[in-house]
Amino acid sequence: MTAHRVYKMSFASVYPHYVAKAQRKGRTKAELDAIIHWLTGYDAAGLATVLEERIDFEAFFAQAPAMNPSRTLIKGVVCGVRVEEVEEPLMREIRYLDKLVDELARGKALEKILRAS
Repeated sequence: MTAHRVYKMSFASVYPHYVAKAQRKGRTKAELDAIIHWLTGYDAAGLATVLEERIDFEAFFAQAPAMNPSRTLIKGVVCGVRVEEVEEPLMREIRYLDKLVDELARGKALEKILRAS
């Protein structure tokens, strides 16, 4: 298996792009953080540590306190690829996050993004 370049990118280097994408569409950083908290289990302090220490995506997901089991309900296309069909586990987790950010930017209600019943 060839490691994708994104695995070694620091989460902190991509996070501002997620924030900018959300804010361009009238959403807030707090909403983005809520999505990250829901998906990974990081709390505000944990996320701040991740950003400060500039850990890479591989470590970001490996060290996540509690990956949400409902993340498998995330369906759809990101960059022309169906997230539910991505076979490589780490890439699937990254695509789940990308899909959630896309849904936020498209104006979807936070309750629906978080797959609340």
